Amino acid sequence: MLAYDFEYYLPDTLQEAFDIYTAVQNEGKHPFYYGGGTEIISMSRVFNLKPDAVIDIKNIPECSGIGTDGSRLIFGAASTLSAIQEADLFPLLSLAASRVADHTIQCKLTLGGNLAGTIIYHETLLPLLLADSTIEIFGSMGSRSVPIADVLSNGKKLAPGELIIRVNVDQQITNLKYFHIKKSKTEKIGYPLISLCAVYSGGDLRLAASGLSEYPFRFNSTKVKGSHSAADIAEQLAAQIPAPVLDDLEGSANYRLFIFKKTVEKIIIESKKNGGSSHA
Repeated sequence: MLAYDFEYYLPDTLQEAFDIYTAVQNEGKHPFYYGGGTEIISMSRVFNLKPDAVIDIKNIPECSGIGTDGSRLIFGAASTLSAIQEADLFPLLSLAASRVADHTIQCKLTLGGNLAGTIIYHETLLPLLLADSTIEIFGSMGSRSVPIADVLSNGKKLAPGELIIRVNVDQQITNLKYFHIKKSKTEKIGYPLISLCAVYSGGDLRLAASGLSEYPFRFNSTKVKGSHSAADIAEQLAAQIPAPVLDDLEGSANYRLFIFKKTVEKIIIESKKNGGSSHA
């Protein structure tokens, strides 16, 4: 429950949702799209957010559903993190989703909310960056499909009023060896000191991180076979971090950087071994 009044809308179409958002904003009010509502409710209770209106997207057919068209995996923006885990079409995404908050929240928190919310970690973005996923968005010019890295990586955000419809993933990504390691200060469900996702194929390692800086990002693909040691490669990757390393109550910048390097070394060593994938 929230201790103040706000307007609630339940549109049936993308255009209706966008029109409501625009009309409310033109009145000088602050609208929010609403999927599971976990972030809106929790942040509003501590007065970090105060929406004048919420626009519930769960009745919009295009925003719902998880499936495949034969070559792509499709994840609707209104899909909950628990539903993504249960479908398990993209195991690395399922792992990332399973480490965001606890099970109760995962049953409400949506993919769109985790990708576009105000909390900085956006952990489900990491597997999608590694998969070179595309994201479908509805805005003033109608629907458009763009690489997810173009609109959500490295601190980028959607334009005001834009709404995530779904995310599309090339199904071939599920054939690659993958890793997911999250380190937090206390419990597994806490905010990450670092959260790393990686996929490995043909000697190339793709790596994406959350918790190191104020936004998630993907590193350049890296060759892990050759004369360089795992420690050397970890140092090279550390030099690519695009923003200052976070230094807060969760952990100091030096500690985060130390954990990052050691975790990368572990992933590199494991990637060279035969066998399946790992997470921790």
